Amino acid sequence: MTIVIHHNPDCGTSRNVLGIIEASGETPVVVEYLAAGWTRPQLLALFAAADITPREALRISKSPAEAMGLTDPAVSDDALLDAMVAHPILVNRPIVASPKGVRLCRPSEAVLDLLTRLPPGPLAKEDGTLLIDETGQRVG
Repeated sequence: MTIVIHHNPDCGTSRNVLGIIEASGETPVVVEYLAAGWTRPQLLALFAAADITPREALRISKSPAEAMGLTDPAVSDDALLDAMVAHPILVNRPIVASPKGVRLCRPSEAVLDLLTRLPPGPLAKEDGTLLIDETGQRVG
C-alpha cells in the first residue's frame, strides 16, 4: 500500500506533512480534497481507521463551522458528515493513510509514526520546532 495524503496546498501544516513524507523517500498519492470532495463512505472509513469521530475531525479554525452552527454539541455526527460532504473545507487536515495506519496529522509530527523510515535530519515543523535532529533521531 502506498501512502495517501488528503491535502490542502493552502495549509502550512498540510504542506509540511507532505514535505516530511517526501523527505522520507516516499512518493505519496496526493488527494486535494477541496477539489475532489468527499463521500460519506470515504469519510466514515477514514474516521474509523483513524479512530476519530466526525466532531474530532471538524475543522473549526478558518472554516465556516461556527457560522454554520456546527460547533454546537447538539449537532449530530450525521449532520456533521452531511456538512463535510457539502463543504469539504470542514474536514481538518491533513489526513494520511499508510501501511502503518491512518491519522489526522495535526500536529504535523504525527505523520512520523506512519512512515517506514524517518527522513534525514535536521527536519523542523512549520513553526520551526525541530522534529528530527542532524543525526536522524526524533526529537521529543
